Amino acid sequence: MMITVSVVSHGQWPLVAKLLEDFQSSCADFAFELILTLNIPELAVFDAADYDFPVQIIRNLKPKGFGANHNTAFAQSRGHYFCVMNPDIRFSACPFGGLLASFVDPSVGIAAPLVLGPTGQLEDSARKFPTPKKILGKLTSGSQQADYPSDGQVRVVDWCAGMLLLFPKQVYAELQGFDERYFLYYEDVDICARLSLSQRQVAWCTQTQVVHHAQRTSHRQFKYTVWHIRSIARF
Repeated sequence: MMITVSVVSHGQWPLVAKLLEDFQSSCADFAFELILTLNIPELAVFDAADYDFPVQIIRNLKPKGFGANHNTAFAQSRGHYFCVMNPDIRFSACPFGGLLASFVDPSVGIAAPLVLGPTGQLEDSARKFPTPKKILGKLTSGSQQADYPSDGQVRVVDWCAGMLLLFPKQVYAELQGFDERYFLYYEDVDICARLSLSQRQVAWCTQTQVVHHAQRTSHRQFKYTVWHIRSIARF
């Protein structure tokens, strides 16, 4: 069965190129296509003959939000599964096998891997749903303990971060994709909450690992703070 991978680039072609290399070297056992959305003008130079999988490029005339970009890619997807992935994800072992195995349980509607930082530190990519108390505590203390143990098991969690999420195509369609009223931030929390309301579960596959090379440029720009606050309020 084919997997459609949706990647959105914001002037991040060097990262995308490395991600394509990871797919080429590690995922030969899987049938997949990659839809790359260039959200802002950039030069993406590659030879399609270098890859054993099709790469489709969408060039936006004006920037769209996180959800709108992935929903547009989904509308053009051909896969039985739909994978949302950030361009700053890297892996040496293809994550699809471990994630697909979780769908043996028919109650699972989203699967996500354990995410490590570049130096091997665990990122808090699996969390319980936010509450006003939890948000206030994070803002005031600046620290956050892990909500779930990362013990090599498949764990049912409230939500997983949108840097890598795998959906059965039918589930994504039934949820009508991401809520495009969120321009950025909390789209992943929202879609996992709606999944829970539909009596399905999010599986955090801690035996499957990827590395997240976060750029974090948004932390230094005020408009991202505004988007974050608006998304929290909407949720």
